Amino acid sequence: MTWACRSIPLWILLALAAMQPAAAGVFSVTPVRIYMTPRDRAVAVTITNQGDSPVVLQAELNLWTQKADGTDELTPTDDLILAPPIVKLGPKARQVVRLARLKPADAIHQLTYRMILREIPEAVAPKDKVQVSIALALSLPVFITPPPAKPQIACGAKPAENSELEVSCANSGSAYAQVREIQVKQGGRLLGRFEGGVYILPAARKVIPIKADRPGPAKAPYGAVQLVVGFDDGRTQTFDLKLE
Repeated sequence: MTWACRSIPLWILLALAAMQPAAAGVFSVTPVRIYMTPRDRAVAVTITNQGDSPVVLQAELNLWTQKADGTDELTPTDDLILAPPIVKLGPKARQVVRLARLKPADAIHQLTYRMILREIPEAVAPKDKVQVSIALALSLPVFITPPPAKPQIACGAKPAENSELEVSCANSGSAYAQVREIQVKQGGRLLGRFEGGVYILPAARKVIPIKADRPGPAKAPYGAVQLVVGFDDGRTQTFDLKLE
């Protein structure tokens, strides 16, 4: 039989994992970000089983919003449908599925969703032995964007504890922005850097801590600084600030 991870206390799970083989599929999805326009009724998504065992995946579709403080909220939705909703792949197999839009697109504002492809290990696990099942999942953003929809980002900063800066970026636009890099400069000298991927949906704000890199005693920078913010589409914005 198969033990489901979420139903076992942690100490039992660790003990079982030391004695029994773990079952987990390896799969990939292309594209990893799904873009649609109001004219698109459906797009193709390719799912590949990269492992040597069969894998069964189930799709969960959610409306993706953010609170004012940037906290993600996912709400199950019928706006989209994946056909088929359950995908069965043999070893090294590949399948093209269709993500279709059922709700009319907004003419001004971008619609944002998350498609979660979750493995169902119980569907392919052997029945003749105890096995710890590790269910994998991928969460893919889905954007339906009309031509007028654009992000509008404004960033500020303030000193924080532990020689950090708190950089706050707000999106007052009608489409998402993804911050990929922030450089803090003073007089042409780099004081600190953030590298990653932070989504900011419309009407939301994200606070990004950056550790300042300064010679001498650790302290946050002060005086005139520049924030150079880079986005996933290659754009950059520069904000001139005065820290006190």
